[in-house]
Amino acid sequence: MELADLIQRLTAVSIHGPLDREITAVRYDSRRVAPGNLFVAVRGACFDGHSFIEQAVDKGASAVVGEQPGLSQRATTIVVPDSREALARLAATFYGDPSRKLKVIGVTGTNGKSTTTFLIKHLLERANQATGLIGTVQYEVGQRVLPAQRTTPESLDLQELLSQCVEAGCRNVVIEVSSHALSQGRAKEIAFDVGAFTNLTQDHLDFHQGMKSYFEAKAHLFESLRDNPKKEKVAVINIDDPYGQQLVARFGRDLPTITYGMGARAEFRASNFKVEMNGSSYQLDTKEKSYLVRLPLIGRFNIYNSLAALAAAHAIGVDTRTSVSALAKAPQIPGRLEAVPARRQFQVFVDYAHTDDALLNVVKTCRDLRPSRLILVFGCGGNRDTAKRPLMGAVADQYADYAIITSDNPRKEDPEAIVRDIEAGFKHKNYEKIVDRKKAISRAIALAQPKDIVLIAGKGHEKYQEFSDHTIPFDDVEVAARALEEHPVELSRHGS
Repeated sequence: MELADLIQRLTAVSIHGPLDREITAVRYDSRRVAPGNLFVAVRGACFDGHSFIEQAVDKGASAVVGEQPGLSQRATTIVVPDSREALARLAATFYGDPSRKLKVIGVTGTNGKSTTTFLIKHLLERANQATGLIGTVQYEVGQRVLPAQRTTPESLDLQELLSQCVEAGCRNVVIEVSSHALSQGRAKEIAFDVGAFTNLTQDHLDFHQGMKSYFEAKAHLFESLRDNPKKEKVAVINIDDPYGQQLVARFGRDLPTITYGMGARAEFRASNFKVEMNGSSYQLDTKEKSYLVRLPLIGRFNIYNSLAALAAAHAIGVDTRTSVSALAKAPQIPGRLEAVPARRQFQVFVDYAHTDDALLNVVKTCRDLRPSRLILVFGCGGNRDTAKRPLMGAVADQYADYAIITSDNPRKEDPEAIVRDIEAGFKHKNYEKIVDRKKAISRAIALAQPKDIVLIAGKGHEKYQEFSDHTIPFDDVEVAARALEEHPVELSRHGS
């Protein structure tokens, strides 16, 4: 694509150099630059792309976009007010605005995004609509499953994935839209057809500096939905959540809205629910009809997730009866209350819960299953919101019969210090501390007796553990399975 055509949507402060250059690719990582590329200098949390401009030009970049004058004397330079915004516009233009060729469903919220997106994809595909998926667990493009680098990719990568979905014959794409991505403009230039909101509870306050800022980041999705050029747009909002109510008040007049929940105001309403070891069931009431819903996922929070999925599928045009039937065959979402095959008289679950609200939801769900004891293994990530650590400790203190505080992804923090922060939330002595996560999981399984539940929380689907200077392979499901093999059945009959 010629540079002059590529930059038409940019708000340029100044342009120096010829525009009749053929651009072979757009890059924001100087290590990936090749001859004929356009390099965009983006400021990140750790690195400033402006520092790598000359390296990019050395590798053949024929044009550079950045925020400061004098970018380079050896390439065409375009100075813009905001490099991230420019990157989003360049990416959409370069890949031919793929989101306008797809039905795009964006899901945002603190908890439930991954499960909701998996369920939406499942419902749409059961309705014979090929659907891509971009989220925390993995990216799915046609028949290809790719490892996820982050919940919502950088705008350039996101547009490339959407373009690949178009090429793969997808009709729809479901995207987890994180608050970081919304704040950083990664989802700009995406024409959403449906925006879904699950809930908002404390998380990421190290980044957002307060719940108001966190909420405003989530609201960006609905601003984008309202302002995009597509004619048929729908907001799907959890009306039981106080922040969901704020979204309805703010956008309800400008956007067709479907509300869901368990209260009388919800348009997709669940009642008479039952939670059992092999799944959940409830009565779904809509404006038109009532349905009996059977869901092979456990927990009240998964009922909310399924309501969001049903409402989103309805917004895309899928018949609700078809969706209800499809829900009965919904897949297990990796790391979301995932059962570890135990062949014992106790149950072992792995869950991604890494906020106090998510942990509260999952331990309450385990309590609903009426175990003899609930043994909880959990920790908190390093270099993240520290305020939630004692809150998670308080949840464990109140709802677990016994807790083992351990490491999550300590990153650049001292694991022992993180454990002490969590410990501050405990009032009782119903816990122990084992910083080594593998040993903590093994200890929990050794303690388990018949009819107990062992819940391993925090990392869920993750296949690694991050430390200050290295990352190691680590899968809670695999580690738990090995611990079950190593502990003879006789040991499981002895408690502490």
